[in-house]
Amino acid sequence: MTYHLDGAVIPTGFDVPVEPLRRAAHFTGEPGCIADARAFAAHFLQQLRTEWCATIDERVDGAVLLVVSELVTNADRHSNGPYILELEGTDTSLTVMVYDSSAALPRVFPRDPERVGRHGLEIVRALARDVDVERVPVGKRVRAVISLDAR
Repeated sequence: MTYHLDGAVIPTGFDVPVEPLRRAAHFTGEPGCIADARAFAAHFLQQLRTEWCATIDERVDGAVLLVVSELVTNADRHSNGPYILELEGTDTSLTVMVYDSSAALPRVFPRDPERVGRHGLEIVRALARDVDVERVPVGKRVRAVISLDAR
């Protein structure tokens, strides 16, 4: 909003979005989909910086890309069909949601540094402030909320 006072332009603030930024991408499971999902998320982070004036440091940026990689990799490995990556964010948090066609819920295994593989959900839980899994009519949705504040 801008006010005019005796010919002077006085800015009183700037327009900020009212609704969170939302984007979704559909992946078929073809080779290269995981890299495409990471690129999609990187572009989304840049949009948050631009449209929401979000301050996102390199550590948080890397955490978001790792969460996207882990969730999309799990969907790619454990579902028999396409999957959807949905991102929603503001200047304070980003929500990563992955929908896939498998109704089987992911399992969290006890910590075991000797175990090879099956650490994906453990990694996501360490990086996100909230993680939940929900069955949906077409399979399941895994949701992770990441704080954009580096602390």
